[in-house]
Amino acid sequence: MSAHCCGDAACSSASADPRFRKALWVALALNALMFIVELGASWTSGSVSLLADSIDFFGDAANYAISLVVLGMGVATRARAALFKAACMGAFGVFVLGKALWTLKSGAVPESATMGVVGLAALAVNAGVALMLYRFRSGDANMRSVWICSRNDALGNVAVMLAALGVFGTGMAGPTSALQR
Repeated sequence: MSAHCCGDAACSSASADPRFRKALWVALALNALMFIVELGASWTSGSVSLLADSIDFFGDAANYAISLVVLGMGVATRARAALFKAACMGAFGVFVLGKALWTLKSGAVPESATMGVVGLAALAVNAGVALMLYRFRSGDANMRSVWICSRNDALGNVAVMLAALGVFGTGMAGPTSALQR
């Protein structure tokens, strides 16, 4: 057996670590709060980037909740939970892509200052959660998936801030807006 493959009882006790459980509760609360903040900011600013990130925060909060539910369960159940979480994130991505294409076609320019400020707050939350979960990154698939999500989300927040900078600098909704002028 490899270092990451263990019997049900051993992985179950590692996953049920009270520090991991507490970290998941904190991550769930922060992600639920940021979902609400970014959803409101996306509507007021007209930013698809913030809408996408708010949906991601919702998905992450749901993922942390699922992770909490399956913590003490067997390896197979936790692995299925990790696959389910991945499928949900894929569905969110398809939705956001559709919304982005719809908005790009309309040519509406989002408000860049809100995008930048909220993007910075989201980066702080995601980086903080990723650092908090870093110690658990080498656990089972369920433990690795929550850390990977948080790490990737922090990178995504950098993209939101770059989008805000692009909107601020060009006054356009996206790169194809320049072609339409």
